Amino acid sequence: MFKRTLKLILLGSMMYLPASSQDLWDLQRAVEYALANNISVKQQDLQVRFSNLTLKQSRSSQLPSLNAGTNVGYRFGLTENPTTGVLEDNKFFSGGLNLQSGVDLFNWFSKRNAIEADRYTLEADKEQVKKIQNDVALNVAVAYLQVLLAKEQANISSVQILQTRTQLNNTRSRVDAGALPELNAVELEAQLARDSAAFVASQASVNQFILQLKALLNLDAAVPFDIVTPPVDMIPVEPLAELQPERVYALALANLPQQRVNALRIQAAGKTVEAARGAMYPNLGAFGSLGSNFVNFKERPIYNQVITGYAPSGLKVDLGGGTIYDVQRPLTADGTTVITFIQADPLGDQLRQNFGQSIGLNLSIPLFNGRNARTNWEKSQINVEQLQLQNQESERQLKQDIYAAYNDAVAAIERFNANQKSVEAAQRTMDFATKRYDLGLLSTFEMINSQNNLQRARIDMIYAQYDYVFKVKLLEFYKGQGLKL
Repeated sequence: MFKRTLKLILLGSMMYLPASSQDLWDLQRAVEYALANNISVKQQDLQVRFSNLTLKQSRSSQLPSLNAGTNVGYRFGLTENPTTGVLEDNKFFSGGLNLQSGVDLFNWFSKRNAIEADRYTLEADKEQVKKIQNDVALNVAVAYLQVLLAKEQANISSVQILQTRTQLNNTRSRVDAGALPELNAVELEAQLARDSAAFVASQASVNQFILQLKALLNLDAAVPFDIVTPPVDMIPVEPLAELQPERVYALALANLPQQRVNALRIQAAGKTVEAARGAMYPNLGAFGSLGSNFVNFKERPIYNQVITGYAPSGLKVDLGGGTIYDVQRPLTADGTTVITFIQADPLGDQLRQNFGQSIGLNLSIPLFNGRNARTNWEKSQINVEQLQLQNQESERQLKQDIYAAYNDAVAAIERFNANQKSVEAAQRTMDFATKRYDLGLLSTFEMINSQNNLQRARIDMIYAQYDYVFKVKLLEFYKGQGLKL
């Protein structure tokens, strides 16, 4: 059993010790890597680019519009000649060219306010990037501290194994010499097995927390990875006297990106209200256009015929007043009706002859459009109120978190001081127990119990110490000092 336990110890030690070629990461490097590779940060960067394009488009909407167009088609039967406006029973190709422009002259500053809303939205999205970066950095720091705590627990477990193994070796020597019964050695072997299992479990926790840290860094799980493990006593922390919650809260309101995001989104929503109000009033604009048309008749022969007379066509025209006139048709020498053949002018001549322009003003007066404009205005007002309430809730939650972190830090330092005294007392008890055990005045069970009490006291002290460090670091983060270990 002793050999099996020793194998467990060696296996755990191999798992715990980093490879010599393995690179060690400190907190700053981990945070920088996470910020460069985190998916959420990249997604928000894309949102900033999207908002920037929206702002550019909004600004460009103030410029005059300019559009060119052309059309071409084949007409047949009774159709209008676009160059003359006359209905003709003919077959021909027709086309046109046009250039149109328009501009808003006055729209009650609706576009200008929309531009301001988009500008505030862009600034809010930029601050949101910083907010996400802060969240990522905080999450990485928490995971980093969890790895450090797990390693401390593994160290305590390894020390416990060494102590138990030393006790077992001494006891085995005395058992072999006949000074102690075999039961003493068996009980210590069982304790060594329990200590080894605790060490393996603590090392599994280390590996699990390292895996979680890798996930935050967006680092492949198969990549060798370990962190720098500074002693917890060497981690700089600001005195609690400098971290009074009201002062930290005031600094957090001024420094944290989330609060600036809220303020900018409220400003953007306010400008959206003004833009929506402007859409309910008349809009004055100007327009202008240039254009020309052309036709291309199928070529036909043109006859020079002499009209010799007129004959009734069978058609009549009523010009009013009760008088009806017969419509006469011209006759040629051979008695047939005169037919006029048309041949199109050259393209360039047509474009010059048919060239036309227009310029003017237009006034759009919204009278009734299904309450769309007014509903949009009322919705934008409600949105402002929602954002204001969200900001109030955010500030309330921030204040509560700061006070909770401060109270937890005070409780943690008190627990640490108490546990430190508990460790000292447990260590003295263990020293006396070891001496009495060596003299045969204490049972193995009692000695193991003293040893376990010492281990629990050490773990409780480490927990309290890391909890205190984390809460203070959280307060420093709220204060705007960043995260440093």
